[in-house]
Formats: sequence, structure tokens, C-alpha cells
Amino acid sequence: MNRIGMEGSFAVAEAARLADVDVVAAYPITPQTHIVERLAELVANGELDASYVPVESEHSAMSACLGSSAVGARTFTATAGQGLELMHEVLYVATSLRLPIVMVVANRALSAPLSVWGDHSDVMAVRDCGWIQIFAENVQQAYDLIICAFRIGEDPSVLFPVMIHMDGFHLSHVIESLYSIEQDLVRKFLPKYHHPYALDPDKPVTLGAFGPPNIYTEAKKSQEVALRASKNKILQIWQEFGNLTNRRYHPVESYDTDGADVLLLTMGSFSENAMVAIDKMRGDGHKVGLVRLRLWRPFPFQEFRQAVKDAKLLIVLDRAVSFGGPTGPVCSEIQAALYPLKIRPQVASFVGGLGGRDVSAKTFENLLKRGMQKAKEGRTGEMDMIEVRE
Repeated sequence: MNRIGMEGSFAVAEAARLADVDVVAAYPITPQTHIVERLAELVANGELDASYVPVESEHSAMSACLGSSAVGARTFTATAGQGLELMHEVLYVATSLRLPIVMVVANRALSAPLSVWGDHSDVMAVRDCGWIQIFAENVQQAYDLIICAFRIGEDPSVLFPVMIHMDGFHLSHVIESLYSIEQDLVRKFLPKYHHPYALDPDKPVTLGAFGPPNIYTEAKKSQEVALRASKNKILQIWQEFGNLTNRRYHPVESYDTDGADVLLLTMGSFSENAMVAIDKMRGDGHKVGLVRLRLWRPFPFQEFRQAVKDAKLLIVLDRAVSFGGPTGPVCSEIQAALYPLKIRPQVASFVGGLGGRDVSAKTFENLLKRGMQKAKEGRTGEMDMIEVRE
């Protein structure tokens, strides 16, 4: 493995090339554009033997992906923000038909006001579409997780589409170092794709037909059971990838949580800034730690509860607003996941980093202190919006 410097978007395109995708169907939208431009270039110059389908919208991009995946082609796309919302209705079809499409989302804020910058409002809007969803914190992780995503989605016991989330601009447009993986090693890890139920003109079947009320519930129940069951295969594949590369991924990952009474929970690239704050506060004598959610769907209930079981206070940073709701969307799910436990930490909800605003290590430090103060005052039920500009 060689250490190289690469822009995040190009690293994503390179991972798709290594996966030897058959079809790329995409429409450009900031901050995803560099990904699909680079893939178009790789196809045009012969470095990637694939069909590149330039469509007229994101809705059409996902529709094209449905067709290519259904006939057994390894299929990739990418989008962001409003593009993800334009393909929203088609996302449900991909998962209901069990089509293992891989899509990278360069997470972006939703209008209005118009913003091309990153937050998590787009991913939270599609959290219930039935896709496996995984968060990357840096360019190396985005690169690795795309390769893992094809292996996960295409496994015959899984057969679900997979989204890899990388923060728009904070990851898509930065150059970071990464350790590349040789093509032969990827081929060893990721075998040639074979969909066991691929469409065949000689064996015609009907997919996604009308479902009357007497079968619809059973279909959705089957889908839910299968999505939850996919977690075991995700763990197995991450273990195999770790054995191959020595880079290991887990549904929930902790940083300096030993003996911590107060835990901060984050998702995505801001987790690395949070680590700096944790180091500073640990040095000042505070018993704090960091928990990061990597696997968003299916939600890792067991791993999450284990990670926070000894904490007295859990501070959750959301990068999206649940308008009219009691907390941020991630915090709501965290509270639901903890509810069955007899002994559980207090939970404090914060929302920040909206529309691309940075949350610095200093802001994280202040957030932790504010959360601890809220707990002392019995105000953890209130959601706080971070407004500090630094």
C-alpha cells in the first residue's frame, strides 16, 4: 500500500474504479460534481471499463441505476443535498427491489436559503428510505468504505443499496493523505458481482408490482427484518477488510472514553475536531470522552448502549434541525435507543454546523461545558442551537 495525497472526491472516484463498476449514472451537483467528473474522465480515457450515463436529473440518475442494477451490473452514483431530495421517491424503489446500488452523498444543506455548503439535513431527510447508511470522517475512510459498500450490498444475504456519507466540502474538496489499495487486493476482497435474481429476458418476472393491502404489510415487515439482519454481515465484512488492510471499522467507535462521566456524540468529519477538544479537556482534568456513530442504518442498538452505559451525561451534536420536534433528529433516536434501559445517562441536545458553518475544537469545548451546566440545572430536555461564530 502506498501513501498518496488526493482530493476527497477523486479518492471516491478511484475507489469506484478499483471496484470495477459496470455502470455510472449521475448528474452533477455541488459539492459532488468532482466525483462524477473524475469518473467520466476515467471512462473516457480507458482507465475504467464502464458505461457512463449522463442523465438530465438526479431522479433520472437513480432510475437508470435501478435498471442497470436489476440486470446484474455493478452500479455506482453520487449526489448531494437537493439532488438527493430530487431522487427521493426512487430511493424507496431501490431498497424494496433489493438492488445493491452504491451511492456516495457529499452531504449538503437544503434550501431555503440556498446553500451549497455541508450539513446533515439531506441525510436526515432520507433516513427512513431503507438504505444501509454509513458515515466517513475523513478521506481515507470514504475511500475504504466505498469498497466495503459494494461487498456489503452485493452479498447474497444482504442485497440492499448502500449510501456512504461524506461531509460536503469538509471532505469532498480537501486533499488528505491516504493509503491506497492495490487492484489485486481489491479483487481478492471484492469478487465479481453476481445478482442471484437478475432480470433475464428468457426468464421474465415482475418486480415492484402493485401491492394491495393484504400483502403490503408483510412485504414491509420482510424488508425491515432483512435490513436489521444485514448488520451481522456488515460486521463480518469490516472484519475481513481490517484483516486485509489493518484499517478497522465498527458501528460505534469511541475515543478516550475510559472513566468518562460525560460523553459527546458526533457523526462525520467534525468528529476529528471534537477529538482535539476531548484531549484539551482531559488535560484540564475533565472526565469527558467521544462516541461516534458510523453505522446509521441499520441502527447499532447493542453497540451504542454498550458504548454509553457508564456515562452520566450524553451530549449529542446534530447537524440538522427537526423542525417543531423536541430535539435534533439524531438526538431523538439516541433517546429512543436508551429508553428501554433502567439506568441511562441524561441526554442533552445541541444543533450546530448548519449550512457549512465550522464547529471548531474550541466550540466543542464550550459545547461540552454548556451541556454539563444544563445537566446541573436540570435543563437537558431543552434543545440548544449553537450560534457562535469564530
